[in-house]
Amino acid sequence: MAAAADTARPKTSPKSIKFLFGGLAGMGATVFVQPLDLVKNRMQLSGQGSKAREYKTSFHAVASILRNEGIGGIYTGLSAGLLRQATYTTTRLGIYTVLFERMTRADGTPPNFLMKAFIGMTAGATGAFVGTPAEVALIRMTADGRLPPDQRRGYTNVFNALIRITREEGVTTLWRGCIPTMARAVVVNAAQLASYSQSKQALLDSGYFRDGILCHFCASMISGLVTTAASMPVDIVKTRIQNMRKIDGKPEYRNGLDVLVKVIRKEGFFSLWKGFTPYYARLGPHTVLTFIFLEQMNRFYKIYFLDS
Repeated sequence: MAAAADTARPKTSPKSIKFLFGGLAGMGATVFVQPLDLVKNRMQLSGQGSKAREYKTSFHAVASILRNEGIGGIYTGLSAGLLRQATYTTTRLGIYTVLFERMTRADGTPPNFLMKAFIGMTAGATGAFVGTPAEVALIRMTADGRLPPDQRRGYTNVFNALIRITREEGVTTLWRGCIPTMARAVVVNAAQLASYSQSKQALLDSGYFRDGILCHFCASMISGLVTTAASMPVDIVKTRIQNMRKIDGKPEYRNGLDVLVKVIRKEGFFSLWKGFTPYYARLGPHTVLTFIFLEQMNRFYKIYFLDS
C-alpha cells in the first residue's frame, strides 16, 4: 500500500531547486518594485513623532525623491532589497513549498486553509530571522535620503552597510527589530501564502479560470490586498525600530508596543496604515511577479527535467 501511495504522488523538483526558485522569484520581482518599497518606507517614517509629515501623498513622495535625489534615487537600497529576497524569500518559499508538499495527501488533496496558514507562519518566521540583517540595511538605506546631509549614514551598498553596522554598533544590531520582523512575517505569510493558495483554488473551482498566468495574477492581487490590510501595523513597528537612533544615549523606542502607543498618541490611529497605497502597490505586484516567476520556473523545470 505504501509503495502504491508513493507511486501515486507526482514527481516534484528537489528541495534545493525549490529554495533556489523561491529566491530567484523574489529577486526578480524586487527589481520591478524597489521604488515602491522606497516610497513605502519613506511614508512610514514621515511625520515621525510630532513632526509635520514630509510627504502629503505617495505621489508627493515620488516627486520629492526625483527632485532631490534624481532618477537613481528611486532605486536606493536595491542591493539590500535583492539580498533580502535572496535570504528571506529563498527560505520562506522553500520551506513553504516543502511543507505544503509534505502535507498534501497521496491522492493530491492539498492541506486545508488552517494548515496552509500554519505552514505559512512557520515559513515566514524562519525566513524573517534569516533575512533580518538585510532588512535592517534596506530600511536604513531607503530612509537615508530624507535626512539632512550631516545626519546621513551614507552606506554605499548592502555589504558596506552590514560591515559598518557590525563595526560601529555591534553584530547584534543586525538583528534589531527581529521580533517585530518575525511577527510581521507571520502575519504576511499566513495571509499571503494561505490566501494565494485559497484564492487560486477558488478561481480554478469556479470554472472560469485555468491554471495559467491570468489565474496566478488574479489570485496574487487578492492575496496582496488581504496581506496589506493585515500586516501594515506590524510593518510600521518594524520600520520605526530598525531605523531608530539613540537620543541622549537612549533608543527612541523601548519595544514594539511602545512604537504602537506613540504612533497612535502622536499621529493618530489610522497612521498605523500610513503608506497603504505604496505598500499595496508594492506588495500586490511583488506578490504577482513572485508567484508568476515561481510558477513559470516550476513549470519549465517540470517540462524539461521531470517529464523528459
